[in-house]
Amino acid sequence: MIKMKITRLGKEFATLTAVPEVGDQFPEFTVKNSNGQTVQLSDLLTKTLLISVVPDINTSVCSLQTKKFNEEVDQYGDINFVTISTNTPSQQSQWCAAQNVKKMQLLSDQEQNFGKATHLLMSDSGLLARSVWVINSQGQIIYREIVGEMTNEPNYNQVLDQLNQN
Repeated sequence: MIKMKITRLGKEFATLTAVPEVGDQFPEFTVKNSNGQTVQLSDLLTKTLLISVVPDINTSVCSLQTKKFNEEVDQYGDINFVTISTNTPSQQSQWCAAQNVKKMQLLSDQEQNFGKATHLLMSDSGLLARSVWVINSQGQIIYREIVGEMTNEPNYNQVLDQLNQN
């Protein structure tokens, strides 16, 4: 079993185990949309899916990451873009309104189903590990980046290059 350490400001924060790998089927999960309705993985796989996972939408790096992907949505009409965090649907809606984010769907893992299914839940904090996933319409992981230092942004160029290959 592969273990991955997550740090925050250089100090060990959590250890992840059994996180899905490229080539694996992405695990089934449920989250809530802004209306509180349940959304499943299968609902999102109408086309290639980019999942941007952030620990807390109301922090600077998470905000930057979500806004960056929101800016890219129009260039990739054949890809679903979503952000998942453990914030409530209400907190996510308030953030979207304040930041004028209208293109990217934010989904709430307040119940931690996504975090447990993917092994991205950092149990001591109840937060999700920052990561970016690209999943094809058959549910197979074709790109994965788990950011080892919580205060760092993902490698946007790498993930966008992957999207351009689809």
